[in-house]
Amino acid sequence: MYQYISNDPKSSSNVSGNVQRPSILMNGQKQNPYEKGFMFGAAESELIQSGLIGAYGEKIMESGSKYVQSNMSRYFSDPQYYFQVNDDYVMNKLKVILFPFTHKGQWTRITEPVHVNQGKLSYKPPIYDINAPDLYIPLMAFVTYVFLSGLLLGLLGRFSPEALHRQFTKGLLGWILQVMLLKGILHSLGNDETPLLDIVSYSGYAFAGVVISVAGRIILLGNPSYYYYTVIGWECLCMAVFLVKIMKRVAFTEGACRYKLYSTKRHYLLLLVAVAQIPLLFWLCNIY
Repeated sequence: MYQYISNDPKSSSNVSGNVQRPSILMNGQKQNPYEKGFMFGAAESELIQSGLIGAYGEKIMESGSKYVQSNMSRYFSDPQYYFQVNDDYVMNKLKVILFPFTHKGQWTRITEPVHVNQGKLSYKPPIYDINAPDLYIPLMAFVTYVFLSGLLLGLLGRFSPEALHRQFTKGLLGWILQVMLLKGILHSLGNDETPLLDIVSYSGYAFAGVVISVAGRIILLGNPSYYYYTVIGWECLCMAVFLVKIMKRVAFTEGACRYKLYSTKRHYLLLLVAVAQIPLLFWLCNIY
């Protein structure tokens, strides 16, 4: 601590005319701030303090950066992972989505060797695993849904930019509601480790069934309505089975679950996922 001490509070010079320089009390001893040694000591002290503050700040920034990166990798996977697809994957994945009863293989994902990701469990990209989530099919299905909605509106004589924008907003809102539903189900089952983009991918697969239903409505336009309801009913059933299979795998294989495998609550939650597909698909396919 430094304390300013004046040699003469009333005058800055002594009798002989020599200027009296003020002193500073430092560690119990008077120090002249104009002396060379004192100046270097003060500067050195300031440098030491600034160096400690800088090192401490760097440590905080480094720990904060590691925390953000760990949580980002936990909830947000690498987006490029979800677009590593080819034609064979797309065709085979659409078969699994639209006809889940015919899928005879396993529903579990293929893991990467442990050393690939520094000891952390990771999975092979979609191009090598039919059960891996992707964003290519959901995005293409969503764009196709908007396009077919515009086409159907034109055939019904109701096309307008406002109507097309309304269908786009409806589709986006339906996607968000599906994400919220699946995220809530996984949270209720005790699984909070599934990356958000995985859930977005699983939710977006519903648009594959919606596209088939809207295309069926266009083809069957002018025919009895029960043909169309048969198509959309089938798609609701397929999406229900597909998502229940996915949720069972994600909740009980890829993450921890607080409920036993055959608990009653687990069955009710999975049944909720299946039943929710009926009003969702009917609402999305209701184009007016």
